[in-house]
Amino acid sequence: MADADPKIGRGVTPVAINTIEEVDAPETKQRSWGRIALMLSVPLLIVAIGGYLWMTAGRYVSTDNAYVQQDMVSVSPDVTGRIVAVNVKENQRVKKGDMLFRIDPVPFQIALDQADAALASARVQVNTLSTDTGSAQADIESANADIQLAQATYERQAQLMKRGFTTRASFDAAAHEVSAAKARLATAKASAAKARNQIGSGTGASGAPAAIQAAMAAREKAALELRRTTVYAPDDGIVSQTGRLQVGTIMPSGVPLLSLVRNGGAWVEANFKETDLNHMAVGQPARIKLDAYPGLAIRGHVLSIGAGTGSEFSVLPAQNANGNWVKVTQRVPVRIAIDGSPSRPLIAGLSASVRIDTKANRD
Repeated sequence: MADADPKIGRGVTPVAINTIEEVDAPETKQRSWGRIALMLSVPLLIVAIGGYLWMTAGRYVSTDNAYVQQDMVSVSPDVTGRIVAVNVKENQRVKKGDMLFRIDPVPFQIALDQADAALASARVQVNTLSTDTGSAQADIESANADIQLAQATYERQAQLMKRGFTTRASFDAAAHEVSAAKARLATAKASAAKARNQIGSGTGASGAPAAIQAAMAAREKAALELRRTTVYAPDDGIVSQTGRLQVGTIMPSGVPLLSLVRNGGAWVEANFKETDLNHMAVGQPARIKLDAYPGLAIRGHVLSIGAGTGSEFSVLPAQNANGNWVKVTQRVPVRIAIDGSPSRPLIAGLSASVRIDTKANRD
């Protein structure tokens, strides 16, 4: 090592140093620019976020107290009876007019037959009364003829009585016959009036006597109840809650047996705080997100704003007229209409989040 040429050593060393300096210089400059960019980007990001928040402050109101709603019909029988047939299952799609279930029609068919018999009996009764009315009219005519004859006889007896050619007994008999004929006329008129009252005057479009109209009304009621033993779907939709719809069960009228969720017509009911209503108006656009479908964004608009808070329509409204009153922020139901047709089915009761742009369509 001592014999090494010092020139060679001195020549190598400067070359190595220059090489290291040339490599480290660009890296140092890059790190310096990176630090500067980082130092500038953070304040710029903060300014951008602050500007966005300042520009959008108060523009959007949102709530996650929202749920999907749909029109639902509670289907119940109009007559009381035993269920003999069920034609639907849980969550089955039906069309308007499809048979849902049937109640035993036999008792109602018997009631209809009885109503038909009562109608026939009423018609016979009316015919009989019509005959009685005709007979009473004949009695009236006969009584009028008897009165005329008795009056003529009485007048002759009166003339003869003045001349002394008759007896007092014959004169009195003639006067009595006039009175008896008038009494028979009054009786015939009363019988005719009674027969007419029993028949009754015709009313309505049919013009039939009252007895026949009453029997016809009873017959129509029996026929209607017979038709109502078969229950049909009132609209297109999906049937639900069919657990009580069992063959053999006796169901009273008016008790809901199943629910029908109508197709389409879904909306979202969002319960906003009363403090969010300051700039809210009908027609403003809304964005809806469903918890069931996180990736699905639905567009809508404000359809209507509730006429009262939720507490006002509760079964037991709050009574604030007392010394223990505590102010609580109220919730107002806002109906959000759905624009277009979402790609996923909207199930009634699904939880949703709603955000409304209150600067749109603002006066």
